[in-house]
Order: sequence, then structure tokens, then C-alpha cells
Amino acid sequence: MSTFWQRLEAKKALDADLRRECEEAFGSRGKKALDAIDGGKIKKYLDFFVVEGRTASYIVEEDFCTCGDFLYRGRTCWHLLAVRIARLTGKFEAVESWYQDIIKEKAGK
Repeated sequence: MSTFWQRLEAKKALDADLRRECEEAFGSRGKKALDAIDGGKIKKYLDFFVVEGRTASYIVEEDFCTCGDFLYRGRTCWHLLAVRIARLTGKFEAVESWYQDIIKEKAGK
């Protein structure tokens, strides 16, 4: 039996069945991840992915996220799920800049 991730990797796209399965497997985290993808909230900078959350933007790199859910509870957050889905489907915005440079510009440095 193949897993959600194996089927998504094979299809490279989110169809209705995979969306339903994502929500069934991951609950509200799966729904939030799909909403972020649909809302264009995942960006791939030259250094890492950034996911725009409700209150802040979070850096996602490999199996690490800067959100409180990940840092304090040590569990997979919806940001990690969103990036993993986005990588497999290509549903992210590619930004040809280093995220750290964007942050410096915003801070006026």
C-alpha cells in the first residue's frame, strides 16, 4: 500500500482525492498546509523556504521550522507539511534573492 507522500510524488499534483487524504491524515494541519499552498504563501528563496503564517513568516529548512509549534512542542507543523507538498508539486513562488538580504533591507541595514 502506498502512502500519501508516495502517491503525491508520483502524481506531482494535488487532485481532489489527494487533498481529501491530506486532510484525513494530518487533520487541521493538512488543511492549513493546503490553504497556504492555494493562497500562494510558500516562497523558495535562494537560502530556504519561507511560509507566510497568520501572524508571522516562518523559515523552513529540511525538517526544521522556526514556528512555536515546532520549536516548543517538537512536532511536525503545518508549515513543514506545506513546504513538503509544495516541493513535490512545484506549487511555490521562486524568489531569486537570499531571504537574509530581504530581512536586512526591511530592517534598514
